[in-house]
This record gives sequence, structure tokens and C-alpha cells, in this order.
Amino acid sequence: MSRDASVSADVTDDLRGVMADAGITENTDLIARILATGVGLGLDGASRLDLKITTAALAEMRAAFQHFAPYAGVPKVTIFGSARTRPDDPVYRAAAEVAQALAERGWMVVTGAGPGIMQAAAEGAGPERSLGVSIRLPFEERPNAVIAENARNVAMKYFFTRKLMLVKESHGFVCVPGGFGTLDELFELLTLQQTGKAEPTPIVLLDKPGGTFWGGLERFVDEQLAGSGLISPDDFDRLVLTDSVDEAAAAITDFWRNYDSLRWVGDRLVLRLKAEPTDAEISSLDEEFGALLTSGSIERSAPLRAEADDAARAHLPRLVLRLAPIHVGSLHRLIRAVNALGSAPAGPPRAA
Repeated sequence: MSRDASVSADVTDDLRGVMADAGITENTDLIARILATGVGLGLDGASRLDLKITTAALAEMRAAFQHFAPYAGVPKVTIFGSARTRPDDPVYRAAAEVAQALAERGWMVVTGAGPGIMQAAAEGAGPERSLGVSIRLPFEERPNAVIAENARNVAMKYFFTRKLMLVKESHGFVCVPGGFGTLDELFELLTLQQTGKAEPTPIVLLDKPGGTFWGGLERFVDEQLAGSGLISPDDFDRLVLTDSVDEAAAAITDFWRNYDSLRWVGDRLVLRLKAEPTDAEISSLDEEFGALLTSGSIERSAPLRAEADDAARAHLPRLVLRLAPIHVGSLHRLIRAVNALGSAPAGPPRAA
């Protein structure tokens, strides 16, 4: 069989018949593409190993989607840190305290469900506010007792599916000092934000009181990465470095004070806000950020026609601008400015 063989129209029709028999009535175009891709792998002559990877990854994603589905309307923060951190370490206490502070504001805390910082965060949030996404490794401990208490954990075989779910569902991230795994998660977050592959979210680097862990990383980034022209000088500005639990929790919640969401419509960026800005505030934003635009200015707008499928946000005020793609990393600065407007809601939002 040719390796570029495609799924025939007759087979596609048969797949749609199977979907109908199964009672699938929503998103049938996407379900059909998933099934057709599976048939395509068979036509490609994919190896058994490739098929096992595909099957396991798809099954894990389904299980994770089901795991998070009941909490779709609750904001979530993922806390990253080392599995080796001991309970008597000040960093352990900091992770527990920031998790508790965010849980008290209505947030759920997502962790890798293991020991160390993951257990600290789960303890701080409590079993009712904790969700776990663990990894199956021969030498790691089982999910910590807090996560296991309410069975709010989904176990993954692959790191890439686990990392997807630790990032996909969350509206903020807190990283405390850790090893390769923690730094891997942090730099993936930064890469997704820098390239615009993920929507802006708050990222906090929390250290123990007086700690220098993240300050050392900042110096390396400034001297070696930015200093060598490998990143933009302000790429690290999207992070909040602090040794204060209160400041860390506020940085997560305040990011959503006025900013709600964004959407690209062609070359136009639509920012949805919680409060209507004044003409003077829009002029001020345009003056501050106008150099980042390809043309025009920042303007107030009604929902664009392409946003018709997002009826839940149709009532929100909007700002529309043509942001140069090279400046997508500066969105954090713009969002912070929007949150600081006098028209913004007075206090940090509390989750329902």
C-alpha cells in the first residue's frame, strides 16, 4: 500500500455511519477526522510501536479530558516544583501557603500529584481543591495522600501528554525551586508564551524568604540569553519573581482583574475586557503601545463577525488592534496596563 494513500470517500461515509450508530451528534466533523486519521495510519503501514504510542496518547488525553471536565468553570493554577523537597524546607511551606491562598479565593490547584512540592501544594489547597496529573515511573512514589483521598488524579504514561494537561487547563502558574523537570516546565511555558502558541497567562517564580534561586536564573537570562541576542531584552518581564506568598497569589488573580480573553481575527487582535475603558484611557494605551502596531491605532469595538461562535463573551467590551506578530511577547505588558486602568474593577476577581 502506498504510504501517501488517503482514506476513500466510501470509507469516510462508513465512519460517519458508525458515529451515527454510536449516537454521536456533536462535533461530528472533528470526530470523523480522528477516525479517518486512525484508518490513515493503517493505510500508511505504520509500525506497531508507532500505533501503540498513538493509541496510548489518545487514550490518555481522553482520560485527562474526562478528569478535568467537571471543573471546567473553575479557574485553576498549576504549581510546579521538585519531588525531592522535604516538608521542613521553607520552599515547601511557601508552596503550601500560596496554594491555600489561591484555594481560599476559589481557585483549584493542579499538580503532578507526587511528593515534595506537589504534596505541599495539595496539602495547602486541600483535597476538595486539588487535582493531580501523575506520571507512571518505576522509581517514583505513588500519588500523594491528599490527591489519593478523593481519587482526583489521572495517571499518564507519557510526559508529553502529562505536560499538555498540566498547562492546557490552567489560568496561572507558580514555579518554586526545582530540578530539571521544574525548569523544563518553566521554559516550555516561556516558549509557548514567547511564540504566541499559548494565550498569555500569569507565571510566578516563588522562592523562600530571602532565597536567590530565581534571581540566579534571571542573571543568567539577562547576561547570557538576552546579552547574546538570543531572546528579546523584555522576554523575562512576563514573569513575576517574588519571595512573598501574598504577592505571588495576587499576581495570579490580578492578571484577570480586567482582562478576560483574546482572539485573533485575521491580522487583528481582539482583547475582551470586563469593564468599558474611557476614550482617554484608550488614547493613553495607544500612545504607550502604538509602536507595537503594524498600522492604525487601538480602538473600541463591538464583537467582530468571526466571534459569533463565542456568544458567552458577546457582552464584553473590546479593544481591537493590529499587533505586529514579532511583538506578541509584549502582550503581558499590554494586559497589565489594561488591568491598571481606572475603569478596571476595583478588586481582584474571586472565582465562583
